[in-house]
Amino acid sequence: MQLDGVLFFPVTPFGSDGALAEDVLAEHVERGVAAGAGGVFIACGTGEFHALEPSEVERAVAVAVEATAGRVPVFAGVGGPLPTAKRIAESAERVGADGLLLLPPYLVSNPPKGLVRYVTEVAAASDLSLIVYQRNNAVFTPETAVEVASLPTVVGFKDGLGDIDLLHRIVLAVRSAVDKPFQFFNGLPTAELTVPAYRGIGVDLYSSAVFCFAPEISLGFYHAVHSGDDALVNRYLLEFYKPLVELRDKVPGYAVSLVKAAVRATGLDVGGVRAPLLDPTPEHLAELEKVVAAGRSLSA
Repeated sequence: MQLDGVLFFPVTPFGSDGALAEDVLAEHVERGVAAGAGGVFIACGTGEFHALEPSEVERAVAVAVEATAGRVPVFAGVGGPLPTAKRIAESAERVGADGLLLLPPYLVSNPPKGLVRYVTEVAAASDLSLIVYQRNNAVFTPETAVEVASLPTVVGFKDGLGDIDLLHRIVLAVRSAVDKPFQFFNGLPTAELTVPAYRGIGVDLYSSAVFCFAPEISLGFYHAVHSGDDALVNRYLLEFYKPLVELRDKVPGYAVSLVKAAVRATGLDVGGVRAPLLDPTPEHLAELEKVVAAGRSLSA
């Protein structure tokens, strides 16, 4: 399965009672697919995987599968304690997901060989294609990256660490040792800001949280990158993505909270974030509105 285009990571909507708002999620996914998403990654980082119980992940995946109706692949977030990760992998396959994005295990410091064991056991729990996510406490060496990339169902490696030197060595090692279709992804928060750097080492795919609330901005940037319009790319980076990242970095967790607030501002009632995250302050919401307006003026 080869992914292409802008990858859509929906937020997870909650109702006034705090429960999963399935109808709102279906509309959110439908809007994203209709706007031109290349794939849907449900209940992942932007979707507050850390705050969902396995049954909620299963329902979210089922809703996304129904809403996409086969138009694009659906990947489900999976991770946490090993038994939980395996349970979610099994349920995602049962409700029709096309693949899995394996997030890092919680809290513990992981030796690279232990990560290989973790990936191997989760991959064995289903027949779904699996993308490994390097981030935080899940850091691979080039050698262990080759080990996991060689597993039959592992089809990709997503980097949210931002160590370009390490990732370049991983890319070179995997591409020289693994003889099958395999894709690398830029998975940093607000990944667009680092797209030029990642493309320099041959990593073109990236996740776009911005697509959740302003697909026209996300697609405008994507087309500017792929058409070689460097002047427009730099305008997007300077006038929209850089201010967005600076606002995001003011409060831990804003990589999710700001995105969810921006989706609410489009008129879709996705609710707030679950604890321990916090919703943006009124001051930061006003700043977010100005940043988004600047991005939309560029895409217009």
